Amino acid sequence: MAGQSNATEASGWPDIPYPAWQETCTALHLYTQIVGKYRLARTPWVNHSWHVALYVNARGLTTSLVPDGPAGGIEITFDFIDHAVVGSGNDGAIERFALTPMSVATFHSRFLELIRALGGTADLHGRPNEIPNAVPFAEDRAIRPYDAGAVARFYRALIQIDRVLQHFRTGCIGKVSPVHLFWGSFDLAVTRFSGRRAPLHPGGIPGLPDEVTQEAYSHEVSSAGFWPGGGAIDYPAFYSYAYPAPQGFSQVRVAPGEAFYSAELGEFLLPYDAVRMARDPAAALMGFLQSTYEAAATLGGWQREALESKLGEPRRPRPL
Repeated sequence: MAGQSNATEASGWPDIPYPAWQETCTALHLYTQIVGKYRLARTPWVNHSWHVALYVNARGLTTSLVPDGPAGGIEITFDFIDHAVVGSGNDGAIERFALTPMSVATFHSRFLELIRALGGTADLHGRPNEIPNAVPFAEDRAIRPYDAGAVARFYRALIQIDRVLQHFRTGCIGKVSPVHLFWGSFDLAVTRFSGRRAPLHPGGIPGLPDEVTQEAYSHEVSSAGFWPGGGAIDYPAFYSYAYPAPQGFSQVRVAPGEAFYSAELGEFLLPYDAVRMARDPAAALMGFLQSTYEAAATLGGWQREALESKLGEPRRPRPL
């Protein structure tokens, strides 16, 4: 078992047990909310809240360019290699502060100072979303740990997961989301759409206005992604769900064998460790993504011939 674990580490699929870095993960989740809310405050609304998300990049997570600042744009990066928050203006200005043990209130204050130093607008919504009994950022003064090693391993996992999700995304020629990290629920996700309107979502997500939820689920979706852990599960896992879930969806057998349907969450789950320990982790994850999507699309009566294509390959245009 030790030899197999070492092999998966070497292949880029690190061990990221949630309990070992739970407190750091919770802090990082809140920090991404603060940075994400800056992007939300300055960016015109895009369908399904795609304008708020973060993206995996060569250093960690990025907002991409936010329309703000004296030269028209500021980008914020969580640098998980040097463990810092870096703000870059397109006038060449750069500001940063280190990611170390601190309170959420301290992170919030330092981040607003960074935005001001770049000439940006230091104004954002001050309370976490999608977290029950959330404490406003400026009032959350408990010191949080920062386990740099655990964050680095999490980032290495995100690189591998993002790569597979990006490849899976290429099999859809219909409407499909970017691969992005939603800081509200702290999951890396990709979503395919049938093209049809969905029933009005009932809302009720803690700390999230119903109008936001209802706009996000305005159309039928098959969505999949990755959580590092937390909430109803205390381990990292992949998920896949359909909205609305078609009849019989929960009874479908999907790949690989370790995947299962959670009645509590209303979606399929696949433990990250089942992928990490697989002979071919990318193929195992792709099997989960494809089989759960096919269950949603087939049972939901999607016009699959108009929405699907072979997975993309480098330097090869899609066949007509």
